Amino acid sequence: MLSFILTFRRMFRGIWRGLKDAEFQVLFSLAFLTILSGTLFYSRFEDMRWLDALYFSVVTLTTIGYGDFVPTTDIGKVFTIGYVITGVGIMVGFITKVFDHLQQARLEEVRKRNTPPSP
Repeated sequence: MLSFILTFRRMFRGIWRGLKDAEFQVLFSLAFLTILSGTLFYSRFEDMRWLDALYFSVVTLTTIGYGDFVPTTDIGKVFTIGYVITGVGIMVGFITKVFDHLQQARLEEVRKRNTPPSP
């Protein structure tokens, strides 16, 4: 459990660090808007509770796809096709940027630790 908490903490540090980067800000906004649009769509047209719709949106865009929720209407299936095609690329870009910032922060920590103190 401790390793999970530490990993979560590192992830949020990467996001916080990334918010200073313009490209990261764009990807963060696109990821947020994509998940929000999916949540709103599925809660409205698939009659899902908002939490189920949010869960389905995230699971779909991260390509986990448990299969516990599926679109049942034709409009939901058509939306999901476009949602996956556009949203997966946005999520991959966003997650890649988060881990880039995590790696940069880790490298800076190692450099600080290995740099001898100045006289």
